Amino acid sequence: MSTSEDGSICQWTRAGKPVGKPWDSDGEAVGSIAVSPDVKMVVSGSADGRLRLWNIKGRSVVGKPWEGHNAVVRCLDWSPNALEVVSGSEDGTVRRWNPSTGRQISPAIETGHSWVYTVRYSPQGDKFASGGMDKVIRVWSKDGELLIELKGHERALTSLCWSGDGAHIFSASSDNTIRKWHSNNGEQLVILEGHTSAVRYLCLSPDECHLVSASKDYSVRIWDLKTNQSVGDPLLHDDELWALAISPDGKSIVSAGLDAKIYVWSLEAALKQPGDQVGTHIAVVDNFSKQVLFRV
Repeated sequence: MSTSEDGSICQWTRAGKPVGKPWDSDGEAVGSIAVSPDVKMVVSGSADGRLRLWNIKGRSVVGKPWEGHNAVVRCLDWSPNALEVVSGSEDGTVRRWNPSTGRQISPAIETGHSWVYTVRYSPQGDKFASGGMDKVIRVWSKDGELLIELKGHERALTSLCWSGDGAHIFSASSDNTIRKWHSNNGEQLVILEGHTSAVRYLCLSPDECHLVSASKDYSVRIWDLKTNQSVGDPLLHDDELWALAISPDGKSIVSAGLDAKIYVWSLEAALKQPGDQVGTHIAVVDNFSKQVLFRV
């Protein structure tokens, strides 16, 4: 699934072929998207501050837009049990929603971030973390109680992800770094450096052996979490990167950015030495021409 400033949501096969026509989100730029844990529903956040719930099989909007934010919705996440959706916005708030009704579960949380760029539930679903313009990571109870603040980044927070046991948080920032934290006491454990511009997005591999990052420096990097070093050559786009995902089987990395293309990379091939990567198939989807290109 992909979203765009052109207001559309597109669905693709892994090989890069579009599945049906793009979904129309009333012409508003779509700034965020999240697929439900059961892969049946998608929630999207738009520049108009509204959220929309979509049925993937039916390719249609479910109910009316969810209203509450008064600025761009920058980030979304589903709770692990799929009973809640959390959203973050440029209005500085985080809001929890009941996807069955489209209504807010509790009053909005005034985060103190100014703009909220990232929000993520813990794998256990008992809390979530948020980050934004003010450089601080805040961990909240599910009911909105502030549990801890994690400080150390020098510029805005752009992305967060949790370890599977909920003990650690990984963060990305416009200060070009990635950091690992202890989620309970806020201790900063590791700083990963290598990107030359803002790191926009992070993903943890399913086996938790690697962290993958996408940056404004046009590159995707893979990090070995045993050595805390970048491995393999950077995977390059033709412009800034804004989105990143890892397939559930951990075999593919998907990245997208301002070049209006979606790149699908083989993680196994990317980890090999440069000389061994000759012949690796990388699919590139051109989101404007709808053509599928192949690089070897």
